[in-house]
Amino acid sequence: MEVTQAIRDRRSVRNFQSRAVEEDKLRMVLEAGRLAPSARNLQNWKFIVVRDQETRNKLAEAAKGQSFVAQAPVVIAACGTKADYVMTCGQAAYSIDVAIAVDHMTLQAVELGLGTCWIGAFYEDQVKEILGVPTEVRVVALLPLGYPAESTPPTRRKTLEEVTCEERWA
Repeated sequence: MEVTQAIRDRRSVRNFQSRAVEEDKLRMVLEAGRLAPSARNLQNWKFIVVRDQETRNKLAEAAKGQSFVAQAPVVIAACGTKADYVMTCGQAAYSIDVAIAVDHMTLQAVELGLGTCWIGAFYEDQVKEILGVPTEVRVVALLPLGYPAESTPPTRRKTLEEVTCEERWA
């Protein structure tokens, strides 16, 4: 599959089959995240792979009761390990670096026939407690991963003209 096709085919999957994700496919998804670029090449991320049903149930509750989080056979908690580094532009590097890594994982998942849903609606303090994440580490996203139970239609996207301008803000 070409990258462009993976980008076009990616959907937020909220209904998963009970079928397990094969270990080699999971490793390929994680490898895609590992290979992502990062500010100063810090690679300031750690990915917690959660397969245990009880833990996934707790994560779903911490994700504002989104039950499909627990339905996915795997949930990846994507964490930023160096929350104190701020880039020259004024942005915290960890959130951008982890976002790039998670995006790589979502596209790799599409190529492998897997589905994901980027979850930012969660209570970080609860997720940290559930997963034993140290205080100084930030949980950026939860990524349910599994085989889609149904086809998800594309959502409306703004046109290119709506999101771009030339030379200056317009």
